[in-house]
Amino acid sequence: MKITAVFLSLFFIFGLAACNTIEGAGKDVEAAGGAVEESAQENKNY
Repeated sequence: MKITAVFLSLFFIFGLAACNTIEGAGKDVEAAGGAVEESAQENKNY
């Protein structure tokens, strides 16, 4: 149980460190959405 809590805590901390701020998280989500949109445009069949 304790080891699970430690891993979850580390995952959460590293996740926050990667984004650094809410603005950074928004930019990450926006970039991911742009990649999905670009892939969809490239793979249209009509």
